[in-house]
Amino acid sequence: MSDALTLTAEARTEFGKGFARRARAAGKIPAVIYGHGTDPQHVTLPAHDTAMALKHANALLTIKIGKDSLLAIAKDVQREPVHRIIEHIDLIIVKKGEKITVDVPLHIVGESAPGTIHVQDHSTLQVIVEATHIPDSFEANIEGLEEGHNLTAGEITLPAGVELVTDASAIVVNISVPRAATAADDEADAASAEAGAAAGAAAEGAEASESEAPAESE
Repeated sequence: MSDALTLTAEARTEFGKGFARRARAAGKIPAVIYGHGTDPQHVTLPAHDTAMALKHANALLTIKIGKDSLLAIAKDVQREPVHRIIEHIDLIIVKKGEKITVDVPLHIVGESAPGTIHVQDHSTLQVIVEATHIPDSFEANIEGLEEGHNLTAGEITLPAGVELVTDASAIVVNISVPRAATAADDEADAASAEAGAAAGAAAEGAEASESEAPAESE
């Protein structure tokens, strides 16, 4: 994503849980901005606009503070665990032309061969990329892949200028045939058959013993 989304920030001098609650009640999110050797800047951001902007992974943000503006991306987003409301954001300053390390989402496209399933072992790839040209996502194409095929990070097509940091041999998707349930069912059926045969044999043995026993005299 190369187009920066603009957010207007307000400088803050208050801290603590009490202030954070009041800020969120007023539709604002506490945040801190740092990087490039600057002192941390404590600000609040508009909650709705910020939440919409952060729907995009690694969103490039233009943060306006008074007459000044800077480019930043979210380094850490803290959310309330139940309702997933954003509680605090750490923003790191970036510059045009510089390269940074980020995790980019990896999406599966296509369908593997009939009768197979795929398991995704990595949901992101870590890469080095220019800060103002971070891809929205990468694609792992599994169209027609057969059982036993392991798609590695090195096989994912990356745009020009993007350098892979994740180990190239790391398996990101593997293709298999779901045998576990079938095997378990077969074992259960075999065990049931053996138990039934054993029970039948025991019953026959008991009947034979009764027929061979001498009759009691009156």
